[in-house]
Amino acid sequence: MKLLIVESPSKAKTIEKYLDGAYTVRASVGHVRDLPKSNNKAIDIEAGFVPTYEISPRKENVVADLKRLAQKSSEVLLATDPDREGEAIAWHIQEACHLKGAKRVTFNEITKEAVLEAIKHPREIDINLKEAQEARRVLDRLVGYDLSGLIWKKVRYGLSAGRVQSPALRIIMEREREIRAFIPEIFYVLDGDFETIDGKKIKLTLVCDEEPKTKEEVARILSIGNKNGWQVIEVSQSEAKKSPRAPFTTSTLQQTASSRLGFSPSRTMGVAQKLYEKGLITYMRTDSTSLSAQALAETAQVVTKKFGKEYSEVRQYKTKAKNAQEAHEAIRPTHASVMHAGTTDDEKRLYTLIWSRTVASQMSDAKVLRTKISANVTNTKETIPNFSINGSVTLFPGWLLADPDGKGEDVELPTLKEKDGLKVLDLRSLEKQTEPPSRYTEAGLIKELEKRGIGRPSTYASIISTIEERGYVQKQGKTLFPTDTGDVVSSFLEENFGKYISDSFTAEMEDELDEIANGTRTYKKT
Repeated sequence: MKLLIVESPSKAKTIEKYLDGAYTVRASVGHVRDLPKSNNKAIDIEAGFVPTYEISPRKENVVADLKRLAQKSSEVLLATDPDREGEAIAWHIQEACHLKGAKRVTFNEITKEAVLEAIKHPREIDINLKEAQEARRVLDRLVGYDLSGLIWKKVRYGLSAGRVQSPALRIIMEREREIRAFIPEIFYVLDGDFETIDGKKIKLTLVCDEEPKTKEEVARILSIGNKNGWQVIEVSQSEAKKSPRAPFTTSTLQQTASSRLGFSPSRTMGVAQKLYEKGLITYMRTDSTSLSAQALAETAQVVTKKFGKEYSEVRQYKTKAKNAQEAHEAIRPTHASVMHAGTTDDEKRLYTLIWSRTVASQMSDAKVLRTKISANVTNTKETIPNFSINGSVTLFPGWLLADPDGKGEDVELPTLKEKDGLKVLDLRSLEKQTEPPSRYTEAGLIKELEKRGIGRPSTYASIISTIEERGYVQKQGKTLFPTDTGDVVSSFLEENFGKYISDSFTAEMEDELDEIANGTRTYKKT
């Protein structure tokens, strides 16, 4: 008998189908060991930050079952997820079950080809990856427990602070203070309805190019505009290219699913996990935008067959994230030829989003004709700013055929030329105030965290869930509003522990964890 161990039962079910009885496939159901709840027993600092692990609650039977099966098996493979946490889970299974000679296999997608190929190349557990994950866990415990204990004493019992959640809360509070300090300024928007005077009766709404600052200036423009004739003074046209976006990373998937589907980051990751376990998409925790040679070839075939050869353009994208784990691919369908997949409505919608973005990324540019019509008064020496309108028409759809939601609206303008006369029907002014900077949405916060190097693909969703569950922020629509509790906790931490919740400290910490994973830095030193 041969044994293959994965994390989740649904992943086990999918893989078992592919192996035709060659392996017994079992799930550890996530982590099997963790640090004990009591902080005193968890980490021996004097001995060099040595963690003490215990079997997680309700996992005794799982461990006993895996141990029993392993003893009967001629080969044991640990096929947990292909990232640091997966490496750590594999190591914990090995330790908890006292496995001798177990080997590690990884695959980026749960397809028959990928699983069978991975089994041909077993390796040892990568201790550097395991130690990077262990350092994250131990640091989070040391920082989280100590800061949380202090907040219980100084603010209120039951609150918490964390190494990464606290910088995220600080970013939200900094924006909130900007909003509170903001002093609005008044400005005016002028627009008008015009009609061509050649009998076509085309109505145009033109907007003043400059925002007047005073009521006197508004009155002057309206007065001159109403008592004079108008004409087109310029029609400018330019062709522009719109290039497709890169395939999804964890961060861009969470942002796009939020704006287009209204999914929270945790909902997106839950649905993506199910799609991955069913073998429909590649691994969903990644900061890479690259696609494998096989995926590029298959996608090019799909584009040519579905849209035509002139729409196909093979592209590789440069990953912008610092220290991106390029061994991973971007998130893509395992088979580009499958346009629709998933069983639930959420799965179908997210799969279609991933399919559209992946296929669009391998297509030619869209070509757009941009037009601007500008007009002004005639027969007068008095000057006022131009009034204008912008429009655009798609000349060649390119990648927009695969991802029509990326298009925006076409605004087709009438055919006008310089010196064509216009008749003013109505000129209006609207008094407005400058707006403060907007609060973060979940998608906006993820983008900001990624930009500042705080957190990694696997942590974005949990950071946001944590600050929401703790009652530090409240979601209204898509917007995150800090609560009074969030304000008090963040202010306390900023005042007393500014260094440890700063961008630089948190981002450097991530870099150091990456260095442990690469083998260029040690656990104990960090």
